[in-house]
Amino acid sequence: MTHIRKAVFPVAGMGTRFLPATKSVPKEMLPLVDRPLIQYAIDEAREAGIEEFIFVSAAGKGALEDYFDTAAALEMSLKSKGKTEALKALEPTRMPEGALTILRQGKALGLGHAVRQARRLIGDEAFAVLLPDDVIMGSKGVLAQMVEAHSQVGGHMVASMDVAREATSAYGVLDVAHQNGRVLTAHGMVEKPRPDVAPSTQAVVGRYILEASVFDRLADLGPGAGGELQLTDAINADAGKAGLSGYQFAGERFDCGSIQGFVQATAAFAMQRGDLADEFTAFIRSRQSAAKQAA
Repeated sequence: MTHIRKAVFPVAGMGTRFLPATKSVPKEMLPLVDRPLIQYAIDEAREAGIEEFIFVSAAGKGALEDYFDTAAALEMSLKSKGKTEALKALEPTRMPEGALTILRQGKALGLGHAVRQARRLIGDEAFAVLLPDDVIMGSKGVLAQMVEAHSQVGGHMVASMDVAREATSAYGVLDVAHQNGRVLTAHGMVEKPRPDVAPSTQAVVGRYILEASVFDRLADLGPGAGGELQLTDAINADAGKAGLSGYQFAGERFDCGSIQGFVQATAAFAMQRGDLADEFTAFIRSRQSAAKQAA
C-alpha cells in the first residue's frame, strides 16, 4: 500500500500554443501516438498506487470527463464484431466508481489556485500533483520513484532534472543544501532565475508530492508573479517547517506544453513501440536523406 493515495491534475489551461486544434479539443486530449496526454499522467499515477484522481478543470473541457466515462454503445459494438483488441485498448480509460472527481477552476489564477481547489477532497493527507504537459519516458514512472523516496524523507518533494545553466531562466530552480543519492535537500526554490544568479541547475518539472500543510500557506498567500497564486511561493513558505527536497528522477522528460516538445515526444514514443519503430525509423531516415539531397 502506498502512503500517497490522492493526486491532483491541473487541467484548466486553454492550450493556446496549440491553436487552432485546442479551439474545440482540450490540450490534454491531444493524442501522443494513440493515447491522449492525460492518459500518460493517469497511467503514471496508477503505477504509483494512486486511488483517487482529482481533475481541476474549466468550462469547455467536457471531453476529459467523457473520455473516462463508460462508452456503452461503442463497447457493445466492438463486442458484437469480435474486436477484442480494440476493447482491450479501452481498459485504461475506465475509472473505478467514485475514483474520479472533477472540480471547476472558475478563474485562471495560477497553479497554486488550482491546487487549492482540492483542499476539501485531500483533507490532511500528503498528496501528489501531476502536470500532464510534462510527459516522462522511463522504465519506472517518476511518481512511483518519488513515492518510494518520500516514504523515507517526508516533507514536500518535487521532481528535478539537471539543465544547462543558460536554461535556468525557464524553470523553477532548487536552492540545494546537500545531496544523498537522488534526493536533494533544498532550502527553497527560485522561480525562473537569471542564469548568473541561479542557485543551482536543478530545474523543477511537473511532479510534486506535497504535505497538506501547503494548503494553509496557499490560504495565507496573496497573488505573486503575474498576479497569480504561485504554488512555488506556498512551498517555499512552508519549506522551513515541513522540509523540501528534490528528486532527480530516472527518465527522459518532454515538454508537451510546447509544439516542439510534443513533436519530439511523438517521435520518441513511436520509435519505442515494437509495432511502429522499424517503419517509422526508416521513414525518418528517408526524410533526412531527401532533405540532404535537396540542400
